[in-house]
Amino acid sequence: MLHHLSFAVSDLDRSAAFYDAALAPLGYVRVWDDSEAVGYGNPGGGDKFAIKARPGNLAVPGEGFHIAFAAPSREAADRFFAAALHHGGQDNGGSGLCPEYDDHYYAAFVIDPDGYRIEAVINQPV
Repeated sequence: MLHHLSFAVSDLDRSAAFYDAALAPLGYVRVWDDSEAVGYGNPGGGDKFAIKARPGNLAVPGEGFHIAFAAPSREAADRFFAAALHHGGQDNGGSGLCPEYDDHYYAAFVIDPDGYRIEAVINQPV
């Protein structure tokens, strides 16, 4: 359904370092960049997620809004979580099985340096 999504960020270099590290364990890479934005997607493909510099003009959605990135494995979700925390993210619910959503729903929840709620998720039996 969605073609792509972008976030406004207050510091492009800081956010790019965060997303480079957090998305790498999920298999996503920087597919383009310029002085005002960075796009991420599958290697050799187009962007599905982008960050765009908007210093001084940032409105981060509150509770109820988040983006969930597909993880290829539970281990990748855990690595996403660790990388995100190491690069300026905040824990927003940990990493692990979430049976309240589904018997196989495994996710890692963090808040990025600008306050966006993001998640890495895989919903498959082991």
